[in-house]
Amino acid sequence: MLNMKIDMKKWREALIAGNDVVAIPVMTHPGIELTGDTVRKAVSDGVAHSKAIVALADKYPTAAASVIMDLTVEAEAFGAEIAFSENAVPAVVGHMLNSADDIKALKVPSLRDGRVPQYLKANLLAARKITDRPVIAGCIGPFSLAGRLYDMSEIMVLIYQDPEAAHNLLAKCTEFILRYCKAIKETGVNGVLIAEPAAGLMSNDDCKRFSSDYVKHIVDNVQDDNFSVILHNCGNTGHCTQAMVATGAAGYHFGNKCDMAEVIRDVPPTALAMGNLDPVTVFKDASPEEMRKVTAELLEKMKDHPNFVLSSGCDTPPYTPMANIDAFFDALHTYNSK
Repeated sequence: MLNMKIDMKKWREALIAGNDVVAIPVMTHPGIELTGDTVRKAVSDGVAHSKAIVALADKYPTAAASVIMDLTVEAEAFGAEIAFSENAVPAVVGHMLNSADDIKALKVPSLRDGRVPQYLKANLLAARKITDRPVIAGCIGPFSLAGRLYDMSEIMVLIYQDPEAAHNLLAKCTEFILRYCKAIKETGVNGVLIAEPAAGLMSNDDCKRFSSDYVKHIVDNVQDDNFSVILHNCGNTGHCTQAMVATGAAGYHFGNKCDMAEVIRDVPPTALAMGNLDPVTVFKDASPEEMRKVTAELLEKMKDHPNFVLSSGCDTPPYTPMANIDAFFDALHTYNSK
């Protein structure tokens, strides 16, 4: 049986209207440690991945559960070489495209390629097990995928020297991501977080032309009352929030490089604005006391914004101490108890 349908529009409205701030940190790696698996197993085996998602949902009062933010899955499906290690996140090795001719010859892969089936399985199993809150899947954004296939520095040159070739590549990336998001929706999960960090390297206008216009096409085709798209851009320092919002997504997830109180001004009051505690220097490396203090400070800073959702600025890395996650939720509980 698939996850019971959650009216995500009403869920979002209830979060905004509620008295308490809720938390949706992007974290799965601590769940992998709870289940005793390795990162390599979790990113390769949908059963192990789903167990990590469920373990975290059982342990922490998140407002939604999230899957691993793995920005190599789609590139691997296209044929990119991926480096794996037992307890670190996978990484794309080099790049596979070097010219406009390479882009023209590039085939859009099947959803059976690479580890895509395992990620769909993880979403399906998590949606079956977690029925008390939404489950949010994950995928890469079009521009970030294009950068992994063509090389990040080179794609920045390409958009100026040969925008037609860049748009051709982005169209192929978008075609695959849209097909993937439709399959994700079929698993019974309640939304998808599209990670588009590379779009933060561009100006607001270029971010709209080479990222947001393509993301909007995906949003327009998959988002409805029962399925929400959340756009993540941890490369945004505040300069391209307007381009992000032009996608029409139900929520926007910000990294720690921006001032949350500033960027939320560009977010519609009916959309969620999520962020933005540093996943490395705060979640992973700070003491529990520092974690509690920084979390409390952010909550106080955002008190006048009902659509604010407390989160990490990006996926929390492997070996994030449980004591720090506990302190994060303790600080939230203390704040909401005032």
